[in-house]
Amino acid sequence: RVLISAQRPIVASIHAPAMLVFIYLDNRLRPLFNRVARQTTYISSTDFVQQLEKHQIQGHLLPTTNFITADIKNLYTMIPRGGALNALHRFCVKHSKEYEMANLNVNTIIRLACLVLENNCFVFDNKYYKQIRGGAMGPPFTMALANIYMYEWEQSLIQYQQARNELYGRYIDDIFMTSNESIEKIQELLEKEDKKDPNIRINYAIQQSVELLDVFIENIQGKLKTSVFRKPAAEPYILPYTSDHPRHIHSNTIYTALLRAIRLCSDVDTFNQERLNIEIVLLLNGHPPKFIKHHFQQFFKKNNVTSIYKDLHEETYQQFHKKLLNECQVKDPSSEQQQPQQQQSNKKKTDQKDTGKPVKKERQLIHCTYESGPLKTFNRDFRTIWKKHFCYTNSTLSNVHVILGTRTNKTLDQLLVEKKPSRTLLTLKDDMPQSTTTWITK
Repeated sequence: RVLISAQRPIVASIHAPAMLVFIYLDNRLRPLFNRVARQTTYISSTDFVQQLEKHQIQGHLLPTTNFITADIKNLYTMIPRGGALNALHRFCVKHSKEYEMANLNVNTIIRLACLVLENNCFVFDNKYYKQIRGGAMGPPFTMALANIYMYEWEQSLIQYQQARNELYGRYIDDIFMTSNESIEKIQELLEKEDKKDPNIRINYAIQQSVELLDVFIENIQGKLKTSVFRKPAAEPYILPYTSDHPRHIHSNTIYTALLRAIRLCSDVDTFNQERLNIEIVLLLNGHPPKFIKHHFQQFFKKNNVTSIYKDLHEETYQQFHKKLLNECQVKDPSSEQQQPQQQQSNKKKTDQKDTGKPVKKERQLIHCTYESGPLKTFNRDFRTIWKKHFCYTNSTLSNVHVILGTRTNKTLDQLLVEKKPSRTLLTLKDDMPQSTTTWITK
């Protein structure tokens, strides 16, 4: 048995034997967890900003408020299997009645969870390795299991924060809290939580300006300020303008970057600085100035907020900022339970209503590899030919709506890197010697 402590293997397990079981369990447990833990979970950066602004509106953000961020060390690989399975069992017993899980009983869920945890294997240097601690980092069920284990661990912190009208939330292995207590008392609380479970260790910071996900948060004399955060090591790289991608991909890059900036920046001056950062990054990646200016103007014109672009109008910006945040609000998971029945009922009504009307066109999706040269006009040319030669009167294909999608050329990594073990290792017979090497991560 070989112990590897200095390395942490990260293995692609897309076609692993137990991957379908991983996905099946995740599809059953994640909606249940999202519903139970919604109030103490950050879904995204936008959701995080929403909760911060709500906290400020309620009058809980004071000049003395400190922000606390805590990072959990190696969450996926450090959760104990026995403890995680016990937590999963208690969670399902307590909450499974609130959300139907395809008629699965708790014992079946635990048996399936044991199956996938015991079958995390990979091949390296002509040897088989088996993970004997924690869960694999790639499969989706690992995150659901880690979240359920952490949900038990964080209950004391949640109750402590709620009793003081303070904010608490977690995004997988990142925790964010607010506090108006002394730094010494906050440290005492966090040190106590750090020692509660030997498998869960945290690194924390207590300041009035911190970063979480891609948001930078500041408390300026009791006023919240948020902006886009980038790690110091992050390179100013986006999709180059000269790459073989349809032009709408480049325009969408600009549109989504501006959307993100307005959602995360709390005031128009902060947004304007981020807009300049976006423009510089686009220029560094070969986007023509005219192309950038045109799509910037189109963004504000389309949303009817040109005064932000021209005059940095604060009131208009605040209205647009709140509008975009509200559009991103996550629906109440409790309503998901009734959606299938409502959809089925609506479908019946639609079918009855549409009786006697023309049948809806069938969709056909076709992919082609895009190239900026020869295939630049392929989409338009194909539709001309399709309409002329295939959609004539009484044609059997006149009821088909063709959707053309594009695929990019393969990279050198995809062409040259070998991603599978040799066939001999995958077809070992029972009488052949096999490596008993296993691995653990710290």
